[in-house]
Amino acid sequence: MSLVIAQDLCLAYGKKVLFDNDNFTLGPRDRVGLVGANGTGKSSLMKILAGVNQPDSGTVQYARKARAGYLPQEIAGLPEGTVVEAVMSTVPGRDALEARLKETEAALAESTDEEDQLELSQSLADLHAELDDFENRYGKHHAERILKGLGFRDADLLKPTSALSGGWRMRAALAGLLLQDPDLLLLDEPTNHLDVPTLTWFDEFLRRSNKALVLISHDKDFLNRQINRVVSLELEGVREYAGNYDDYKRLRAEEKELLKARAERVEARRAELQAFIDRFGAKATKARQAQSRAKMLEKMEKVEVLEERNTMRFRFPEVERSGRDVVTLEGITKKYGAQTVYDGLSARLERGQRIAVVGANGAGKTTLLRMVAGELAPDTGKVTLGHNVVVGYYAQHHADKLDRQNTIIEEVRPLAADKPESYVRGVLGAFLFSGDDVDKPIGVLSGGERARVALAKLLLVPSNFLLMDEPTNHLDLDSSEMLIEALKSYTGTLLFVSHNRSFINNLCTHVWEVADGKLTPHPGNLDDYLYHQEQLRQAQEAAAAASNTRDGKASAGPMTEKDRKRMEAEARQRRSVVEGPIKKEIAKLEERIAALESEQKEREAQLADPALYNDFARAKPLMDTHRAGKEELESLYARWEEAQEKLAQASASLG
Repeated sequence: MSLVIAQDLCLAYGKKVLFDNDNFTLGPRDRVGLVGANGTGKSSLMKILAGVNQPDSGTVQYARKARAGYLPQEIAGLPEGTVVEAVMSTVPGRDALEARLKETEAALAESTDEEDQLELSQSLADLHAELDDFENRYGKHHAERILKGLGFRDADLLKPTSALSGGWRMRAALAGLLLQDPDLLLLDEPTNHLDVPTLTWFDEFLRRSNKALVLISHDKDFLNRQINRVVSLELEGVREYAGNYDDYKRLRAEEKELLKARAERVEARRAELQAFIDRFGAKATKARQAQSRAKMLEKMEKVEVLEERNTMRFRFPEVERSGRDVVTLEGITKKYGAQTVYDGLSARLERGQRIAVVGANGAGKTTLLRMVAGELAPDTGKVTLGHNVVVGYYAQHHADKLDRQNTIIEEVRPLAADKPESYVRGVLGAFLFSGDDVDKPIGVLSGGERARVALAKLLLVPSNFLLMDEPTNHLDLDSSEMLIEALKSYTGTLLFVSHNRSFINNLCTHVWEVADGKLTPHPGNLDDYLYHQEQLRQAQEAAAAASNTRDGKASAGPMTEKDRKRMEAEARQRRSVVEGPIKKEIAKLEERIAALESEQKEREAQLADPALYNDFARAKPLMDTHRAGKEELESLYARWEEAQEKLAQASASLG
């Protein structure tokens, strides 16, 4: 049974056609990643599914009584009242239920007929039971649990919604959606305003849900963990693929290669038929055969190969080597009014390090980057750049501060005044601004286009120390992945803030955790950091449980470093015993999958050769082997997914 059926959707803005009689369905357990380049209509389709906008033609039909919850990239407003009251008020049905309860109570108070009183009393009891059930499912304790998971503190719950900043308003709106628990969640870049701790909680919350989901995200890791199907907006229209985002990319590439090989075989056959017609068409003895081949030529299918949209393609230039110490922070303090952001902060960043700064919103991540960049002065302390350090700084507010009156080329040209215009145009072309596009005013550009202009400016002034603050926020998924690849080959030093787990895990060598005015370094990437945090949490919980059972009362003092290390070791041992065999099975499956995929690729290259089909005795075994390999791969993928699910369940059971 389908939860949503979209039929013959058409939508155009002027000459730009986004959807042309496109169709798809959503099942009650589908978890769909909606992917496509910026400007292809992802948010427009989300709004159509949410009923916010209507298509030019076509229909979207929901199953009876199905509810959808929609989180746009920007919200118009929140209900009035405190944060927790506003979140609770978003659940449909509460007001109507409370109104019926008041009406029944009033009717009972006025009634003098005994029979009516009995009937009204029973109705009142039923309504109280219904309200109790409603409170159990959507009550204050659930609302507070979700709000705290999304980073709100106890004191924040009683704040009026009018006092919230934009990012916190988005979190409150998201909390309302999660509390509603609709049949279909429509989430358009829900992680944009979430810090790493909150993102971790939100990721786990969504993974526990069994409801349908349509998700737009530029974070590949987050997308891969949440979805089991992809709806992609391609040049040829809306397409659907089974699996996560990585599966989609693999299937799309395979489809492209197979269609290309098929098109080449068809074209070779067409050329062969045309050559016969051209050679023998005028000969009476071969006229019938030539006519027969001409008819065959007319009936031959035309194979359409897949077109790919242009994506950013660039590399950071080679940069001069800096000194070993890139930046040193000594005794830094920084306050905003009564709020202390940093108190006695000291840290050092060395050449070649790639450091991700993580922490709760408001902990001072952006403040740290701005002080290192020299945009913001510390109250006390000193920021010292090392020998031969050239700083390049990319931040969201830089993209917003571009001169709206300038054209794109006018905005970037002064940064490369010593270079020919052809060089500047070449850089802009790498960021998808070619031809007349460079003459567009900044004021008409989308958020994603302005972000690309800001990145282009960064390339025009080579620097060996890059500071980046949420660089992927306005980029589509392909552009985010391209930026990751470009930064992998960057030879300088990198200090960045990002909520994008894929971005952090692919790039960072160290994590700097900022909290309570201090900075704590951790070696490794984000997964290593989160694993370490989980081990600490488990060790602390185990120590607390042990102390509570000793003589029936709590321990007199905090856990020692020795106890903490022992508890961490015990937790690692428990995890190894449970997860070890499953990880070995996954490794074996991945090894076999990689080998078989390599073999399949070799066979596909042979099958793409038109000459092969002139020798059926040689072609048939190869085709049979390829078919068998494909079936084995499908079986291996299924076993790999089962093993991954088993590993996830085992990890969850360990806390």
